[in-house]
Amino acid sequence: MDLSHPTTVTFLVYLLGMTALGFAGWRSTKNLSDYILGGRRLGAFITALSAGASDMSGWLLMGLPGAVYAAGLSECWIAIGLVAGAWFNWYLVAGRLRVYTELAHNSLTLPDYFTRRFEDPGKLLRVLSALIILVFFTLYCASGMVAGARLFERTFHLSYETALWGGAAATVFYVFLGGFLAVSWTDTVQAMLMIVALLLAPGVVLIKTGGFDEVIAIVRSVDPNHLNLFRGASWVGILSLLTWGLGYLGQPHILIRFMSASSVHVIPNARRISMTWMVLCLLGAMAVGFFGIAYFAEHPAHAAPVTANRETVFITLSQLLFNPWLAGILLAAILAAVMSTLSCQLIVSASALTEDFYKAFLRPNASQRELVWIGRAMVLLVAGVAMVIAADPASRVLGLVGYAWAGFGSAFGPVILLSLIWPRTTRRGALAGMVAGAATVILWHNGGWWGLYEMVPGFAAGCVATLLVSLLDHPPAPTVTDTFNRMLGATAAAGQPSPDRRPASEPSGIAV
Repeated sequence: MDLSHPTTVTFLVYLLGMTALGFAGWRSTKNLSDYILGGRRLGAFITALSAGASDMSGWLLMGLPGAVYAAGLSECWIAIGLVAGAWFNWYLVAGRLRVYTELAHNSLTLPDYFTRRFEDPGKLLRVLSALIILVFFTLYCASGMVAGARLFERTFHLSYETALWGGAAATVFYVFLGGFLAVSWTDTVQAMLMIVALLLAPGVVLIKTGGFDEVIAIVRSVDPNHLNLFRGASWVGILSLLTWGLGYLGQPHILIRFMSASSVHVIPNARRISMTWMVLCLLGAMAVGFFGIAYFAEHPAHAAPVTANRETVFITLSQLLFNPWLAGILLAAILAAVMSTLSCQLIVSASALTEDFYKAFLRPNASQRELVWIGRAMVLLVAGVAMVIAADPASRVLGLVGYAWAGFGSAFGPVILLSLIWPRTTRRGALAGMVAGAATVILWHNGGWWGLYEMVPGFAAGCVATLLVSLLDHPPAPTVTDTFNRMLGATAAAGQPSPDRRPASEPSGIAV
């Protein structure tokens, strides 16, 4: 590694900045709520950008541009589905979940929310949901570490093992120190870096290729089908891509951002900021891949790295078209995308182990100081297991990301949605929905029937099971229904979407 190279210097400055935010989070962390949920005091801007950054991993700067570079505009359907799903999640789920989790005995995690929302005395909901989080997020964390290791490996010409340790340590250190606050602050910086890179890079490529009309003409000469949104499309394929958006309803690392907002009042502004950021980033990522088709058609001598691996189109264009200092900043945006998602996955997994296992079953009366340090220990534990999974240089764990996204979306999405809009949802219905959603995803993934993405049957099965079992079950206890109505009153009073607009007093302790 050449420590005097501009790219190296840029990366080191960036990593030092993230570490500094980790120390700032350390100083602001006083109890477990601070460490795993930021003390519920994040404003609209940080809530919005940290939610976006934790969602859009290295896929945004590598996977999506590479897919568009290879197949053209037909790869845009997934972006359309993601935008629709994210907007729906912000519009209907965010405000209600923020209020409900505080009403439900100040729930700090999703398993805690399920337990309190359905008044589950046996804690089966807590255990099942926490296990789902740990299994899928450990794979998620491993995939992030693989992506980070590959970036360090290519950028600094390191061995895979050294790159894996370096990439993991860069993220684990600030998560260990500052917990959720450090994760949220660093995610905000990383989100700004990502959007700058994704607006600047395609703009320069467009100028270098002679403008938009010239790009269209070149792309058409390469392959007219690159301009066809329906290229090779079937209703099954389009439906599969669009339904990626359903996954947002069940992603713990995104839902926890809603729970951490300072009040339900910040949600509308956060929604507008987050959706603007998301649309611009997706357009920029697709533009990099699309404009890259024209650039490398005009400069075939530089196309070898992209021909070998289409996902390097952003990296290659950055290195070719920008001076080393600016290229270093753009490449740091890829690291930012990887670190932002990995950091949130680590803190959510550590939260499940600390709040939903250690505190719930082993040490109910543990002090706040003890719980914070257990949380830090769990960050190291999850990171260690993920590193073991990622240690194989030929690891195919990146291919499990779509599988895990469908797993979370199908296991948690229907239950989250129905728990917030339908007061008749019961504990047994929630259990049935989680099991049916997760089991359908596993069976469908292994069967590969009809080429349909497992999210579609999984989400449908989760919804049907939750509805049917809830209807066949005894009605919820009056205390459950009362809390639900208080949630509706609080969200309606704050101007959030609600079917119940009757005047209601503000619930005690809820900042609306």
